[in-house]
Amino acid sequence: MSRVGKKPIEIPKEVGVNVSGSIIEAKGSKGTLKYELSECLKAVRAGTTIQIEPVDSNNITDKKVKSLWGLSRTLVSNIIRGVSVGFTKSLDYTGVGYKAHVADRKLILSLGYSHPVEYDIPAGIDVTVKAGKIEVSGCNKELVGFVSAKIRSYRPPEPYKGKGIRYSDEKIIRKAGKTGGKQQS
Repeated sequence: MSRVGKKPIEIPKEVGVNVSGSIIEAKGSKGTLKYELSECLKAVRAGTTIQIEPVDSNNITDKKVKSLWGLSRTLVSNIIRGVSVGFTKSLDYTGVGYKAHVADRKLILSLGYSHPVEYDIPAGIDVTVKAGKIEVSGCNKELVGFVSAKIRSYRPPEPYKGKGIRYSDEKIIRKAGKTGGKQQS
């Protein structure tokens, strides 16, 4: 049995959740998100909680049911948290002459290339730039993570000087450079 899947999902007061068949729709202050459950799972709403359960309670040991049960519970929990609180990823950029700014739903990055890198910000995502930091926020956790990874991929951090774009909580293992002295034989 799935330990994660058995946990009930608490619904905050400011979030409206509609369960119709296999589709779960959540509406909150940050937006609206939907999730469709697999055919082997069902959602049961009881007051201020939602419980994800297998359709056939005798089929709990099936590998497909076990693998999707906890995943589906986590994804439904993420959409409920996303429409109420939202998700944020923070990126740091360091390097001589590295700059970033937002203009007309585009993130424009100067990262030491011969041309500026322009990234179109998808709908539902907000990007803010402050001195040395890029904040990516939105209600969809998957989309926030994807946009952050895409921005980081334009100039990943290098291990010698630490230049590049990295997550704020990411640790870069630095390497020692060349010693610069003559080797004795």
